Amino acid sequence: MAELKPTFIIAEAGVNHNGDLKSALALVDAAVAAGADAVKFQTFKTEALVSKSAKQADYQTENTGQEQSQYDLLKSLELSDLEHQTLIEHCRQNEIEFMSTAFDSDSIDLLSTLGVARWKIPSGELLSVPYLRKIASLNQPTILSTGMGNLEEVQLAVTTLFNAGLHVSNLTVLHANTAYPTPYEDVNLRAMKTLREALNVPIGLSDHSLGIEVPIAAVALGASVIEKHFTLDRTLPGPDHKASLEPQELASMVSSIRHVELALGSGEKSASLSETANIAIARKRIVASKSISKGTVFTEENVTLKRSDTGCFATEWDDVIGQVAQRDYFAEEGIEP
Repeated sequence: MAELKPTFIIAEAGVNHNGDLKSALALVDAAVAAGADAVKFQTFKTEALVSKSAKQADYQTENTGQEQSQYDLLKSLELSDLEHQTLIEHCRQNEIEFMSTAFDSDSIDLLSTLGVARWKIPSGELLSVPYLRKIASLNQPTILSTGMGNLEEVQLAVTTLFNAGLHVSNLTVLHANTAYPTPYEDVNLRAMKTLREALNVPIGLSDHSLGIEVPIAAVALGASVIEKHFTLDRTLPGPDHKASLEPQELASMVSSIRHVELALGSGEKSASLSETANIAIARKRIVASKSISKGTVFTEENVTLKRSDTGCFATEWDDVIGQVAQRDYFAEEGIEP
């Protein structure tokens, strides 16, 4: 299992394979090419997840273009146990971490049996106490999404996890909004700070907005985990494709996040190695503004500040003014008493 980097980037394939193993394998390849740390799918037994009469979410109906039950939609998107094994082996061969969100107890058991050792709790299970307790009992790295939840509900979920055996060092909490896509005005990145201060655990973002700007900004604000949906083709039929990145966009997001990580730096304010050489070029020095004879007092009338190869730096101005020239100086010659 890969260790968390400064920002652990999860390429969320979800159900964008449309139930086809070849597409799922191609999604793994795209995540690898983009440089993601993990590729994540969704594991569920439709019968255990949803009743046959449950309606689709509005965005699912809009994105699929058809009216059907959640049951029928999800049944078409299931991956078999054998397909999970194939995906895990493909991830292993390509050195990317396989992850999957388990949506029911049997699916937790399946993933555990298959050796999955990092867990992602989806927003919809934020208040599912038995579910939370089962994940917590494994006491393995766990990422909790908090879409639709208020702070009190998130605190309740976290307390439930801790009370059921999850160690605080194994928890990361993601701010999330479950609208697909999320309007920018509803993203509320500052909620990450609220979660960090209230929970004192690492925080991150599960992002469903369009484009790559929001996750990049989240990293600048301290996100340690970024989760972002991606697809092979945004025009494919299915519930999540339209709000997903295409492979090149995913690669751009990963690259941009890595650049931001470097740009955040240590926080120490000092000249960087790359700009040290500019000090002698860009900072002004004390030079003669006219010819100065030996024995003349340096004044604001005969010395000035200019960029120069010689002379005291401007910080010594007050020390130079009032001194007596120990030799002759020509105009623009650096003053070095």
